Amino acid sequence: MRYDLVVIGSGPAGEKGAAQAAYWGKKVALVERAPHLGGASAHTGTLPSKTLRETAVYLSGYHARELYGLSLHVDPDVEVDALMARKRAISAAAAEGVRHNLELHKVDVFFGQARFVDPHAVEVSTAQGPLRLEGEHFLLAPGSSPVQPAGIDFADPDIYDSDEILELDRLPSTMVILGGGVIGCEYASMFAALKVNVTLVEARSELLSFLDAELVGDLRRAMTRQGVTFSLGQKWTQVGRQGDAIAATLADGTVLKADKLLYAAGRQGNTANLGLEALGLSPNGRGNLEVNAHYQTALPHVYAAGDVVGFPALASTSMEQGRVAMCHAFDIRYKHEVSHLLPYGIYTIPEVSGVGETEQSAAQKGLSVVAGRALYRDNARGQITGDLEGKTKLVVSTADRKVVGVHVIGERASELVHIGQAVMHAGGTVDVFIDMVFNFPTLAGSYKYAAYSAMTALERRQLSGTSAA
Repeated sequence: MRYDLVVIGSGPAGEKGAAQAAYWGKKVALVERAPHLGGASAHTGTLPSKTLRETAVYLSGYHARELYGLSLHVDPDVEVDALMARKRAISAAAAEGVRHNLELHKVDVFFGQARFVDPHAVEVSTAQGPLRLEGEHFLLAPGSSPVQPAGIDFADPDIYDSDEILELDRLPSTMVILGGGVIGCEYASMFAALKVNVTLVEARSELLSFLDAELVGDLRRAMTRQGVTFSLGQKWTQVGRQGDAIAATLADGTVLKADKLLYAAGRQGNTANLGLEALGLSPNGRGNLEVNAHYQTALPHVYAAGDVVGFPALASTSMEQGRVAMCHAFDIRYKHEVSHLLPYGIYTIPEVSGVGETEQSAAQKGLSVVAGRALYRDNARGQITGDLEGKTKLVVSTADRKVVGVHVIGERASELVHIGQAVMHAGGTVDVFIDMVFNFPTLAGSYKYAAYSAMTALERRQLSGTSAA
């Protein structure tokens, strides 16, 4: 069978790329190796982990303790299956949503492993036997999988990678997490909220260095209050079982013992079984493919998007990459690039989100900026909901008063950041927030007070005579 486009992978990049091309009348086939649609985003990563986070926040009474002095207790003998029930429901709904979208756009879906046999054809190993699909263009969106380094026995029932952790058989008393990146921090805060004693090990001396340092400090303090113990600047040298416990030995000789261990330090592209040698394409050591600004590989008719192209490997950016790639492939002239303003959403407890410059990145670029802040504890909605750890922070250029960065910590941070992002997209100044009328009481209203704070800082800078030209 011959198609205008053959897509490999049904995660965010594959689904949206396939739908984009089909919307404009192209004949599209999509191949998924798993028995269900949606990729890691729907089944092992984005949506399931965020669902578990909401469960942890709810069951732990995270904000109620501030409002009413309540201390809710999570029964350690609670069936993890019950904790995961909502996760399974969300995953099923997400997979059904992908199926419906592809069906709506008349995309032909095939289940099985696709492997290139020549530059314009793949063979799909389906349950009914091999199937040959030919395509004018291809979009490779096979996603990624957790790295499993040698030296760690992942066959041990108490050792997990970041996909397997959602199949946890019981809620442990103690857990060691190796890797203090986004995934490690998210799971550390979730399990700590469920009263698991968590030790988070990170080889680097800083957490989440791409985020605003001030908010990272706020997050670390919040996680410490939850009971997370940090071991930064430490590499693991050995992991193994010692009796009933899993032991992780660190470079300084420290031995950490716990009921469970989660390895959450890196992912690699799922390119190993695609037969890319038939195309002359060679992934890098992490299984990722190099692409140009249009998401073309070295072969112009073969595109790649999503986790398989590496950074930033976010569901949000993967969707846009798939759309942009297909607009270029079929000369659909309305979406030419992925926006340079990419928001980050870190679904820890509390949540953190940011877009644009931090104070640190601005300094590295030689930009003169000031910062304005508003605290949730001074916000009526924050007081009502008990969300007292939150903060909205604006980074503003002293040269033209434009907002160049927005950073939020607190519940719904990943939603609130988009208000500032929209102003940045429009090239707006900090005065926009002063002029806006916000519903009251709302956390969004914190933007106005962060703007007042930034304007005060601008005035002080001007009075000191150090404003940028």
